[in-house]
Amino acid sequence: MSSRMTPKEKLRPISGFPELLPEYRMVELEWIDKLRSVFESYGFASIEPRTVEPVEVLLKQGDTDKEIYTIGRLMADPSDKAEPTYALHYDMTVPMARYVAANMNDLTFPFKRYQIQKAWRGERPQDGRFREFLQCDVDVVDTREIPLHFDAEIPVIMHEAVEAIGAGPLTTKINNRKVLEGYYAGLGITDAGNAIRIIDKLDKIGAKGVGTMLTEELGLDGATIEKVLGLAEIQGNDASVVQRVKALGVTSELLEQGLEELHFVMRELERFPEGAFVADLSIARGLAYYTGTVYEAKFADFPDFPTVCGGGRYDNLVGDLVSKRLPGIGISIGLTRIFAKLMREGRIEAGRKAPTDILVAHTRGAPYDLVRETAHTLRSRGFKVEQYHEDRKLNAQLKYAGEKGIPWVWFPPSEEGGEHQVKNSASRDQVAADPATWMPE
Repeated sequence: MSSRMTPKEKLRPISGFPELLPEYRMVELEWIDKLRSVFESYGFASIEPRTVEPVEVLLKQGDTDKEIYTIGRLMADPSDKAEPTYALHYDMTVPMARYVAANMNDLTFPFKRYQIQKAWRGERPQDGRFREFLQCDVDVVDTREIPLHFDAEIPVIMHEAVEAIGAGPLTTKINNRKVLEGYYAGLGITDAGNAIRIIDKLDKIGAKGVGTMLTEELGLDGATIEKVLGLAEIQGNDASVVQRVKALGVTSELLEQGLEELHFVMRELERFPEGAFVADLSIARGLAYYTGTVYEAKFADFPDFPTVCGGGRYDNLVGDLVSKRLPGIGISIGLTRIFAKLMREGRIEAGRKAPTDILVAHTRGAPYDLVRETAHTLRSRGFKVEQYHEDRKLNAQLKYAGEKGIPWVWFPPSEEGGEHQVKNSASRDQVAADPATWMPE
């Protein structure tokens, strides 16, 4: 197939698909290592499921069909009108649940996993929104009911992970879907799912827009809408939130259960600084699979920026695939979204352009074998070592080391048995050294 793109068009960035220069990719990799360390300190194991899932599995997420990238062959038969079978995963939760269902005989429950992987969404790129992005998830999945203590531990893990990469402070808002569904049931709203979907748009279209949608789509009257919005206005970081909900005069068994769970989680998080965790009854999480505690975290310094972490509890994502329920709870950290925002704000200092500790220079007159063996000796001792492969002027080699931020330059002797020298790129100090024993000061 011939291309009509010009060379310039072929090189142009594709909107929504970010690429980092090496000095920033180095920082991103450091972040990933720190996140892994936090996750593993709580006993979570790493998995990496396939990037492609059956379309009907991904559609369990709810109203996301317009944003899912399907998979097809470039040279597919034009007469083939069949619906797409597979698609790139939209998030990590549904693929993880499918993975657990497929491997449940070989896993130990409760299964605690973390996943750092790319995801794809066909949405309009804008500030904080990408079509391809790196996401970091931690989830607990079980074949039995998951203790409520995990509802309090999961946001703590997220908090520690974000602090570890220096991306805070965040404000994490917490709610419980049982509170919403129970409250709406007490008001006589039968379509709680759509009511939650509409309330989830509150921060985008405001109370007036939400009220209009509730009237047009659900046929709610003004008094009921006022009650719905009254719940959404309640927030705080102590038990008074529960009392304020009860003061609205709406009752149901599910509402009472949700308030008890929300109170438990907030009480467990009281030890954190004020504002770190806030109960907010407007938080809904639009994805349909959430059934209990839900979380949304934003930058405290950039409150108008989109959510950077989110998640919650779900009862059963793959009930049609296995005979057992697979309840779970987890949270996602939007690594690409966080990184891109802090980079734009000048809060990320570029790293070195390479991981190299030592550049072994090609000293004029030195045998190539000696240069190679010097690099090998240093590398075998655990250093990250580059070997300069050309006998060029020393200034060119030093310039190369300087541009890449390589901290040490090694000079082999011009003949076997001669004296090695090593130079500190920062201080410019140069001393004699033995590649078999030298250690940086």
